[in-house]
Formats: sequence, structure tokens, C-alpha cells
Amino acid sequence: MNVISPAPDAAIGLSGAAMDAPLPPRKPRWPWIAGAGAVAVCVLGYLVWNWMPHGLVVAESAVTLASVNKGVFRDDITLRATARALNSIVIDSVNRGRVETVYVRDGAMVKKDQLLFRLSNPQRRMELLQRQSEQAQQASNLESFNISSTAARSDSVRRMKALEFNVSEAEKQHERNAKLAAQGFISKSVLQDSADKLANVKSGLADEGRIAAQEESTRRNAIRTLEGAITNMRIGMNLFNESIDALTVRAPVAGRLTDFNLQVGEAVKEDQRIGRIDEPDSFKLTAQVDEFYLQRIAVGHQGRATYGGKTYPVEVKTILAQVKEGRFTVDLVFGNATPSGMKPGQSVDLSITLGEPGAALLLPNGPFLNDSGGAWVFVVEPGGEAATRRGIRLGRRNNRQVEVLSGLAAGERVVVSSYAGFGKAERLDLSR
Repeated sequence: MNVISPAPDAAIGLSGAAMDAPLPPRKPRWPWIAGAGAVAVCVLGYLVWNWMPHGLVVAESAVTLASVNKGVFRDDITLRATARALNSIVIDSVNRGRVETVYVRDGAMVKKDQLLFRLSNPQRRMELLQRQSEQAQQASNLESFNISSTAARSDSVRRMKALEFNVSEAEKQHERNAKLAAQGFISKSVLQDSADKLANVKSGLADEGRIAAQEESTRRNAIRTLEGAITNMRIGMNLFNESIDALTVRAPVAGRLTDFNLQVGEAVKEDQRIGRIDEPDSFKLTAQVDEFYLQRIAVGHQGRATYGGKTYPVEVKTILAQVKEGRFTVDLVFGNATPSGMKPGQSVDLSITLGEPGAALLLPNGPFLNDSGGAWVFVVEPGGEAATRRGIRLGRRNNRQVEVLSGLAAGERVVVSSYAGFGKAERLDLSR
């Protein structure tokens, strides 16, 4: 039996037909890769964002934190005051000159009219001699004028008496002539001559009287002028003598001599401050107060001073409202009792009461107030990792506490140390 084998070409044809059948298309993989990459980038960015700081990095140990609490606000301020004499007499030089002698030293207790120092001024001595000479000359002029006035007055009196005698004789002669004329023994012309002579001598007497009165008035005016000049000169001389006496300076009152540092040979000018004398047993307290309290403190406010372990009541007596370097000056006086043993220049702890205590939301006082003006603070976030800037409103303050009016809640923590190094940062990252 013959077996017929398939032809090779036929077999090959069957195999190639099966291999040329099309395969199903594959889906692209790049969208999945891109999506996975985007997710990875987001996760990495989130991690980096959380890891990186968002504000100014500040070490937590470099700042001071404090909590906002409810409590009682005590409206007072604590100060450091200086003891000064309550009453002082200033010593100024009346004259210029050179220090010749110094009798006492600074800090000494002096009595009234005790010698302090002596000045020398040769020019003043020369002026004194000149003024004395001028006064003597004026006195001599007045005396000479009085002598000449007396002589002139005597001459006037003699002339007046002579004229009065002439008038008397003329009157007698006229009376005799009138009787003789009535009897017909003399003519009317002779009577008329005697009448004219009488009128003439009376007129001369009247003229002499007027001249004498005018001369006397002139002499009196001249004498008053000279006497006035001499009086003024005498007053000026007294004042000048006082200025000469002022070259020797004495203590005007009893007390402790302070700020007195004259040296022998030193030149002193007029109106130069030489020192002062302090009343030894009475004191006041002088304190420098922050200008924030300028509108709140007033004369009459009460306070307490601590000295030698004891407390003494004090009262604001004077306020010097001139602000210098952010501070102004107040003077306080003691009440009924003054500390014994106190000396000028000693420091005293002082507390001044400005108002009544009351319940309030409180924040400790700190350097941040000067940097922010009390308008904003850095408030610590709940996690404690950062502090953000927040506007607030503050009220009264003392050396220890600040009254919070709005912007903060009890329990919140605030950065109360200085903000000077933070610039304009809105957020602080607190690193541990």
C-alpha cells in the first residue's frame, strides 16, 4: 500500500497562515507613570513644606514666654527715688574776684553768719576810694553853697532893712509936708515931691523883696538838688560797701554745706553758683518716672517709701513735666514722720498709688512694650512651635503687670521679651 505524503509546500503553507493572525492591542502605561509621579511630588512637597520654617526662626530659649491670666490689677508704680534736702538755700557770688581764703569744706555743718570764703578784688577797692572822694567833694560843694547862700541872705536882709528905713523916713517927711502945705507954709509942688519920693522908696522896697524871694527860692532848689545828689550817692555808697562786704561770704542760714568746691586762687565770676546749704533734718524724694505715666500721676497722689526696713507715707508734691530721655521728674514729701539717719543722695524704694485695685485680664510687664508700643504681641500657637503677630489693646500698667483690654484670652502664651531683633516678622518659628 502506497502512502501518499503531503507535499512540503502544503505543510509550509499551513504553518505560515497560523502565525500571521493579528494580536489584540496593548494599553499605554505612561498615564499611570505620570500620575504616580505627580502624587509622589505632592507628597514630597507637603513633607518639605511641613519641614521647612515659614517665619523667622528663633530659639525658644532665647525668648521669654508668659501666660495671660485673670487676677487683681494693682494700680501703682514702683520707683527708685533719691533723698534730697526739702529746703535749700543757693549761694551765688555777688562779686567777681579771686579766692583768697576758704574757711569750710563741702559737707560741713555751718551756722548762720559763719564765714565761708573771702575774695580779693583790688579794682573794687579802687572804685571804693573813688566813690568816697566823689562823695566828699559833693559834701564840700554843699557846704560851700550853704556858706555863700547865708552871706547872700544876710546882704539881702541888710538891704531890706535900709529900704524899710528909707520908706519910714519918707513917710514921716511926707506927713510933715502935708501939714505945712495945709497951713500954707510950703507949696503944693514940694508936697508932690515928697509924695513921689515916698512912692519911689516903697517901690524899691517891693522890688528888693521880690528879688530876695526869687534868690531864696533858687538857693533852696540848688540845695535840694545837691542834697538829693548826696543822698543818692550815699545810698549808692552803702550798696557799694555791701558789695565790698560781700567779698567776705557768710552762711545765710544754718545747715549742711553742699556742692561747695572752691579752691584758693580760683577766679570767681559774678552770679557764679558756689554751692547751697541744705536744711539738715527735712527731706524730699526725687524720682524719674516713665513718660507713660505723665497723664496719670498728679499732685496729691499717695505713696509709700521703704527705708531702714520701715514704711513711711509720702505724697506727690511737685511734677516737673519736662520729658527728658523718656522720663520726667516728680518730688514727694514725707507725711508725719521723716526717717531718722537719712542723708542726701541715698536711694529709697518708692511706690506711688495711682488708683484702686480691680479684677482684670493680666499680662506680665516686659521689654516687648517698648518695641511694640503695646499695640501688638507675638502669641504662641497651641502646638507651641510658632508664635504669630496679633494686634491687641492694653490699658493700665505698673512695673509688674499690664492690663489687657482686648485681643488676648486667658491661658494664651505671649512672647514678653524684647522684639528688637525680629524686624517686621509676622511669625516666629520657635526651635527647640
